[in-house]
Amino acid sequence: MAYPAVLLIVVVLSLNVSRSSSMALQQLPQPKPKQQHPTNRRSFFAAIASMAVLSSDPRPAHAVQSNGLPLALSSTGLKWADAKVGSGTAPSIDQYASIDYSMASTAGRFPQIYTTKDKGAPYRWKLGDKSTIRGIEMSVLGTDDIPPMLPGGIRRVIVPSNLGYDMLRNAGNNKVCVAGADGSVGPIPPKDMDYEAYQRWYSFYCNPRIPYQPDLVLDIKLYGKR
Repeated sequence: MAYPAVLLIVVVLSLNVSRSSSMALQQLPQPKPKQQHPTNRRSFFAAIASMAVLSSDPRPAHAVQSNGLPLALSSTGLKWADAKVGSGTAPSIDQYASIDYSMASTAGRFPQIYTTKDKGAPYRWKLGDKSTIRGIEMSVLGTDDIPPMLPGGIRRVIVPSNLGYDMLRNAGNNKVCVAGADGSVGPIPPKDMDYEAYQRWYSFYCNPRIPYQPDLVLDIKLYGKR
């Protein structure tokens, strides 16, 4: 009988067909695996932030948002919002006022400038004596469309340059750019206690080489009589 020889031929042919099929499959162009890009947290959150900005409803100027506080626009040019309303009697002209403040700029890579918080030395002046920028006095005393602050209250204000340090930059005299100097107005970060903060403030608000001043951002806490 020739069956064994026939079976051997069939097995050999089957092996050759399988090998040829395998080689043919290997020669076919294989799909490239999808390239995986490492996750970039900064890009991700930047995209989320951009989406949030683009999807938000446009708001009028009198309701500009700042860290969750809706800022009202006064006829004076001040933008303001109360984070906390105080209690008691509002201060008045010729009285002394004491405040803690945190100061920042609306420009620059490092907008934070200085704060009196936790330093044990609030800023103190006599209301109406012209020793302090008008933006702070208006914020504390109030105007026709801004209520006065009350002791214990905390208010955020954005001060335009004409209510800030414009007069110092235009004075043409660096001597007025130091706290307590004749012709100066405060508050100014103390040069001898925090030189870096003073330099940041100076570069924004008393630098004659810069033709404009960015708006000043202040968080103000008013104290009672001290």
